[in-house]
Amino acid sequence: MTQSENRQAGGHELGDRMAFGRFCLHPAERLLTRDGQPVEIGGRSFDLLVALAEQPGRVLSKRELLKRVWPDVVVEDGSLRFHMAGLRKLLGEGDGSRFIATQVGVGYAFVAPVERLETQRQEDPVAVKPASPAVGFTTNIPPPLPNLIGRARDLDLLMARVVDTPLFTVAGPAGVGKTSLMIELGHRLTAHFEGQAAFVDFGMLENPALVPPMIAGAMGISVQSGDPAAVILGHLRGGPFLLLLDNCEHVIEQAAEIVERIIEAAPQARIVTTSREPLRARGEHVHRLDALDYPQDMQGLTREDLLGYPAVELFCERARAADSTLEIDDGDLRLIAQMCGRLDGMALPMELAAVRVATHGIAATARQIGERFSLAWSGRRTAQPRQQTLRAALDWSYDLLSPVERTVLDRLAVFVGPFSVDAALDVVTGDDLGSDEAATALDDLAAKSLVSPNRARGAGTYRLLEMTRAYAREKLAARGDEEHRAARRRHAMFFLSELEALAAQDSAAFQDTRSLRPQLGNIRSALDWSFGPEGDIRLAVRLATASMRVFLNLSHLVECRTWAARAIAALEPGQRGTAMELELQGALGIALMFTRGNSAEAGEALARALEVAAVVEDRWSRLCMLGRLHIFHERIGEYAVAMEYAGQAIMVAQEIGEPEALAVAFSLSGISHHLAGDQIRARGDLERALENAAPSQRHRTIAYGFDHRNRSGIALARVLWLTGDADAAQRLAAETVAEAAVLDHPVTHCIALIWSLSIHLWMGDRLRAEQALRTFRDCAQINALGPYIAVAQGFAGELAIDEGRHAEGAAALADSLARLRGARYELLTTPFSIALARALAAGGRADEARRLVESTLARCMETGERIALPELLRVKAAIAGTSGAAEDAFAALEQAGSVAREQGARAWEMRVAADRAGLLAHAVSPGAGAR
Repeated sequence: MTQSENRQAGGHELGDRMAFGRFCLHPAERLLTRDGQPVEIGGRSFDLLVALAEQPGRVLSKRELLKRVWPDVVVEDGSLRFHMAGLRKLLGEGDGSRFIATQVGVGYAFVAPVERLETQRQEDPVAVKPASPAVGFTTNIPPPLPNLIGRARDLDLLMARVVDTPLFTVAGPAGVGKTSLMIELGHRLTAHFEGQAAFVDFGMLENPALVPPMIAGAMGISVQSGDPAAVILGHLRGGPFLLLLDNCEHVIEQAAEIVERIIEAAPQARIVTTSREPLRARGEHVHRLDALDYPQDMQGLTREDLLGYPAVELFCERARAADSTLEIDDGDLRLIAQMCGRLDGMALPMELAAVRVATHGIAATARQIGERFSLAWSGRRTAQPRQQTLRAALDWSYDLLSPVERTVLDRLAVFVGPFSVDAALDVVTGDDLGSDEAATALDDLAAKSLVSPNRARGAGTYRLLEMTRAYAREKLAARGDEEHRAARRRHAMFFLSELEALAAQDSAAFQDTRSLRPQLGNIRSALDWSFGPEGDIRLAVRLATASMRVFLNLSHLVECRTWAARAIAALEPGQRGTAMELELQGALGIALMFTRGNSAEAGEALARALEVAAVVEDRWSRLCMLGRLHIFHERIGEYAVAMEYAGQAIMVAQEIGEPEALAVAFSLSGISHHLAGDQIRARGDLERALENAAPSQRHRTIAYGFDHRNRSGIALARVLWLTGDADAAQRLAAETVAEAAVLDHPVTHCIALIWSLSIHLWMGDRLRAEQALRTFRDCAQINALGPYIAVAQGFAGELAIDEGRHAEGAAALADSLARLRGARYELLTTPFSIALARALAAGGRADEARRLVESTLARCMETGERIALPELLRVKAAIAGTSGAAEDAFAALEQAGSVAREQGARAWEMRVAADRAGLLAHAVSPGAGAR
């Protein structure tokens, strides 16, 4: 046998050694050892042992073994049985060990654990990876089939090529087994990608626009921007990753678009898709998956010949699994082979037929298929051949159901993705169908494989296969508009009640609703129907309101914004000014702020939410909206307005009287006073905030848009440096950044990094500043946080100036400032303007630097951002000194010192004193005096 043939048969090279029990098998040397000593074994027995041990756990048919061991000789079954008996005796199976199992009527399997002691040749790209599913990695890839029949060559080809090919599409008709092949491939390749793999099933997706968010969700990425695709690309740029995209045909344009973006941006990522047609994307390699081989002509074929066809093997295995007592004689086997032919070797229809055999018998099932399928049909390829094939298979299966089972199956079609027993019973029961009948029918449908138990999600959870759901949906529509509408209404009402019950558990805080991620498909479907022409707009508004916290918690901000806007537009007069509008406006405001920037629309929505919170006397919601408005106005540079909201927050928190409320309020107040230049008051408020704050929890972070406890810590670190305690500032900054990193909330992490960067720059610690900047830039880019990407550019400019690269730093800062102002993000424009002024002065552009300082001073006085006044005045003095205006320089330094003392900013005072001493000594230099 050639090496190529050997690989096709089992995937191992002749150089491999395989150890099992006390034995070691050396195929290349044709040697078997026990406890290191050679064992006498005949040539045929040795070949049998190699064939079995190469594929442990797989049943090899007698026909397959005969072809492998006696390729050019016609032999009887007796020879195989004789050599198998001798092999078992040689291995010592009678001593309590078991190596070879017999599946009666089918073949043999090697059942002992096998350890490979050498790897394949280096040129095999996946040689070092195990052939069985990888152990030790946790991914979301569904469990593989116990025995994937008839796909060894497909797997070998894909295993060899996927790791070196950016995009592989497995194309073929519905029901041919594309998903099963992809799942097996994913498990086998997971180790090669060191566990970095994700499986995405688009079968539960109805809105093609949600392709990127669904991929992000499967990868476990928190998306807090309006461009989920950019977030995905940021994560995939980091290294090798295997992305498995299943059922792409109905979202093929959107799938092709994001796949091309991934290929271009992430060269180490590998993508495998399944679709009924190629994506036609750049760089796509297509593997067309054909139906399982079945006998075209049974003339002269023996029983063993028939069992050697994978379609027949699959049918028999599934039939025996459905009925362990099933006996298959030669006549039955021929009927099964005929059914496989009529079903065109398609995996799904054959599995459905095999399950029916357990109930109706082989002959009756064969008659049913004969009545439903014609030979002319089985070879036809029309515009929609795959749907026709499955529809025919499902037609006869459906006709065998009882009226109650049909009703239950039809109504279950409204679900998208997994559903619980409670959900199923709520949706399918009605005046014409009781819950007991429905529960019994659900069990029967699961037993007949028309409803699939999803054990990976826990007991009592089910799902319809994609095409079963499509078929049942057609049947439900055929029942008439009234019944279809009733089922969709019950579906929407169930999820409304679930979401409202969750919110009612604790109205004072955001719940962590990430456990609802699997139900997003159902929630979206319910919203789509409720807002649609056949829906109920009142129900839609309630459902959207109840869904807001789920979308916010899962960082689906674009969807949150969309549904909130639609619901607000549909509010009736009586719903205005209620808790419903409060929830919707608050969600709309925060979603707009992080997806579209600090727009006026976002501020208006938050202001309206605050107004309604006061009307309905909801103190916790008032505090939440005050927190959101505080950061909104802070971001747009309206510091005095933010201070007013902080004062209101303290009053509300004192009314609430709970530590968490006080922690939030004093955090807002402390940060406002810090930016206003009152470092003594800021330190007191921030320390009080931390004293009252519980450990950071992600659901509270989401509620306000960022984590107040973490933000209090990093703000206090800045205050400590300004008031003269540099060591304590550095320690607290490091602790706070580390805490932010584990919160899994990019906005909070970026805030901590931004303010820690300022501390490193103030201290002149370029090494730590560069490290923090790298982490910050990566976080901003991976999560597509546009303003923060511009901030990273500004900090890079500051570092360039500190290293003497003034022109480069000035260009980076100017561009950063333009981008930040375009996004209405003013929080860092003052320190960046100071750095730019220093660079301009150092580059001989003193007039430009002077004008920039004066305009920045005026803006700070107008907005209430007084923290930077001492530094601005120091830069003004330095510019005056280099221009020969010593008197103006001394006046500016005098004013800077006075402001620093007033603020309690000891660090600024010391800088001013150093500059004054330098000026007195006539040793002012353009760059050094301004730092």
